[in-house]
Amino acid sequence: MNVAISYGVWVRSEESEVVALEKIRKIIGVILLVSLISIGFLKPVKEYMQLPKNMTVFESQSASFASSIPAASIPHTDAFRVEQMDSEVKVTGEKPGTSSVVFEWGGVPVKKTAVRVLPDLKIIPGGQSIGVKLNTLGVLVVGHHQVNTAKGKQSPGEIAGVQVGDIITEIDGTKIEEMSDVTPFIQSSGKTGKPLSLVIFRNNRSHKTKLYPLKDENEQAYRIGLYIRDSAAGIGTMTFIEPQSQKYGALGHVISDMDTKKPIVVHDGEVMRSTVTAIEKGNNGNPGEKIARFSSDRVIIGDISRNSPFGIFGKLNKGMKNGIADKPMPVALSHEVKEGPAKILTVVEDDKVEEFDVKIVSTIPQKFPATKGLVLKVTDPRLLAKTGGIVQGMSGSPIIQNGKVIGAVTHVFVNDPTSGYGVHIEWMLNEAGINLYKDKAQAAS
Repeated sequence: MNVAISYGVWVRSEESEVVALEKIRKIIGVILLVSLISIGFLKPVKEYMQLPKNMTVFESQSASFASSIPAASIPHTDAFRVEQMDSEVKVTGEKPGTSSVVFEWGGVPVKKTAVRVLPDLKIIPGGQSIGVKLNTLGVLVVGHHQVNTAKGKQSPGEIAGVQVGDIITEIDGTKIEEMSDVTPFIQSSGKTGKPLSLVIFRNNRSHKTKLYPLKDENEQAYRIGLYIRDSAAGIGTMTFIEPQSQKYGALGHVISDMDTKKPIVVHDGEVMRSTVTAIEKGNNGNPGEKIARFSSDRVIIGDISRNSPFGIFGKLNKGMKNGIADKPMPVALSHEVKEGPAKILTVVEDDKVEEFDVKIVSTIPQKFPATKGLVLKVTDPRLLAKTGGIVQGMSGSPIIQNGKVIGAVTHVFVNDPTSGYGVHIEWMLNEAGINLYKDKAQAAS
């Protein structure tokens, strides 16, 4: 750093000038805004307040925001170009990089917006109905039951401190993967009188306990007093496929066990095609449902490696087309999504993907991963007549606006089935391992 001494005062030459100019610019900007307010120019002041401090755009794609304040000063950059329209500023990415745009009012700089250009990314929207099978990590405890013993009714599992929602991962040092692995240990322990040494997974931590099976007087067999499950199945909707890697995302929300209401900790899983056979129409206080079955061929088209708050994720091993939008499509980041018309892709009959009208009622330009970033309302008369709005099984249906994939349907409002929540697509992409920002700190998990 260059410094100079003048009359006993330390002066930072170049850096000090930059800082001073920045302060002067801000002071002049504030004075100008106060002046505008005092003489009734509320619209420019409102626009100034709404100008973004930062924005991100993809290479070869555009983003825009409302503003009639001129983008007068653009530092030399080949990362993007800016077009000033009557009341809109359009930023188009040219190549990955970062620079800024300075906005001026009356020749005075009033705001600077940093612009980041990300590498080009396009995905294939889904909409297909899929069958999902999840295999848990170990066996999941979904309930307790009482064993009729010579001393009365007792639950060995409860006595051992095993809780609903626990996952049994080991018994006597042996890894447990499915329910059939458990039975031999129970009978052996009952005959020898030695307790079972359990390793259970609870709240992301492992715990150990001893469990003594008890003999059921009615059935003359040893029991542990636990209801367990090793898999779960259901249906949902494919959201997107990344054409290069064949990574996919679906559902848009976590899959929870129907009994414990806790997220299923996945060991692995499979995705299959499914066919919608009927619709239970939704009404106020009673969400509807797609009735579907796994396709008759039961061919596995992909795996499941992750069950997260943003959906299920994995890789496809077979091609999957929706028949109406099979070409890669740009995506929109959360700050690009606008209130107004949009479309969703989903199946309401057989395996035919159709396009339906919706309206984005509100959207939050999220800076960090979060669910429920969108509120949408079904406006399509055909879909309302068929389903009453958003129904179970529609989760994951991709939302498209202005030729870009912006998110996925996730939840329905119980008291208004025409409306529900959606998740922004960028967070689903991050969970799929498609890191838009190349920055681990931005990852959703």
